[in-house]
Amino acid sequence: MGAKFDIQYVFEYFVKLLPFVQISLVIVASSILLGLLFGLLAALPRLYRVPVLQRLSGIYASFFRGTPILIQLFLFYYGLPEALKLIHIDVSRLPVLSFVILVYGLHSGAYVSEGIRAAVTAVDRGQVEAAYAVGMSGFKAFTRIVFPQALAIAVPILANLVIATLKDTSLAFTLGVMELTGKSQTLATISRHFIESYIALAAVYFILSVVLERLFLHLERRMLKYERETGKSKRSLLRNKRLERSANTSVALSKGGTGA
Repeated sequence: MGAKFDIQYVFEYFVKLLPFVQISLVIVASSILLGLLFGLLAALPRLYRVPVLQRLSGIYASFFRGTPILIQLFLFYYGLPEALKLIHIDVSRLPVLSFVILVYGLHSGAYVSEGIRAAVTAVDRGQVEAAYAVGMSGFKAFTRIVFPQALAIAVPILANLVIATLKDTSLAFTLGVMELTGKSQTLATISRHFIESYIALAAVYFILSVVLERLFLHLERRMLKYERETGKSKRSLLRNKRLERSANTSVALSKGGTGA
């Protein structure tokens, strides 16, 4: 049984948890960077239909999207060193954090690959054909035309992934990483104030999630600013054309009566 609820412990634990935010954010940032790399490498074979790599990419995405991340952590932490010993590579001395970041990076990459595919296919194909028509190579067309637009489209997907990864870092303590959840467990075990510890932990995660959501919303608005301005210009042009047609019709009617 836990100790009697005391609101003072919530504030005390909240302050004690703040120094461990850095570890959780390091895991998130490192895994997302790895995820972007793995996701791009996994998405390209499926976009360009490379025969063997396309199948391997599909298996990779299906495995990491279809199995719990906790199982992935255990498989890589306990299984990868044993598998690498067969080829005389010893990784047992690597820090636990390295395995955690690798697993979260591979997990994120599976979702990034699907997001990249969806964002790239959402870009108007006519723009790519126009790029080819003016002499751009496939690489230039992708990097200068497709990728910038796909990146803007993928920002909301990336935002959801970052926030989801932040919450998933709570499982890293199962391997002994002293991040937010691990520290919260330690505080609660020592004092027996479990409810207060979990309330403080939830508050920290909630604040971090809101801050990240606002940052990505600001980024999305900035990246889509040009499209909004282009849309306004098109609407203004259409409105001016309608006004011009209306004025011409009024002039015609005033000169020719009813125009019948």
